[in-house]
Amino acid sequence: MSADSATTSESSRPGKGVVARRALRDSVYEVLLEQVLDGSSPPGSSLNIDSLARQLGVSPTPVREALAQMEHTGLISREALKGYRVADPLSDEQMRELVDARTVVELAAVEKAMARRAELLPELRVAHAHHLLSAHRVTQLRRGDAPPPGYADLREYFTADWNFHLAIMRAADNRYLLQMAESLSAHVHRLRQSMDHGEFDVDQAVAEHATILAAFESGDERAPVEAMRAHLAGVAERSAGAEHPGE
Repeated sequence: MSADSATTSESSRPGKGVVARRALRDSVYEVLLEQVLDGSSPPGSSLNIDSLARQLGVSPTPVREALAQMEHTGLISREALKGYRVADPLSDEQMRELVDARTVVELAAVEKAMARRAELLPELRVAHAHHLLSAHRVTQLRRGDAPPPGYADLREYFTADWNFHLAIMRAADNRYLLQMAESLSAHVHRLRQSMDHGEFDVDQAVAEHATILAAFESGDERAPVEAMRAHLAGVAERSAGAEHPGE
């Protein structure tokens, strides 16, 4: 057997194609997500798979997969014989129900995470520090003559916010609770609606996360649950009940 035939090329190794395909799909997803969130693809606009594939310079397959993934967030919808369209922003009632559902899942996760408090605390402190840093950056951009925060800045902030919650979800050590929390995608909807209104409550979210962290540090088994309950109640009120919804 020749060396050439005995050697498997890197690109043809089992699993290599799958990884590359997933990476491409994820990249397409991020581009399409930005277009929906920054208004480039406004509510009601159609998302034609072939047109998007030509625009992005990819085959239709990763576009189709990315759109199917995005449909689960509720940011887009699919109609029979019509294809995908950008959905309207959530109504106040829908946002309130979404945060209510998230509350059910996250309070259960907080209770379970207490069993791994020692492992959770270092990760939660780091997550809170990142959230605080991104919040400070957004706050600075909103002052003086600086241009308003753009998609990248707001996405970084909401991702840091969500990572704080994910640290707790992972510490709960229950894959199904984590899947349910991620499927709700409430942070993506708050990002969208905050960009629409140009305002959200950074200071409140940072302060409430600090209270949750302190509650875990206290060792009191009920304190983190009550702190998270109060935080999510605040999120629900600010997201669905205020003139300018946000985190």
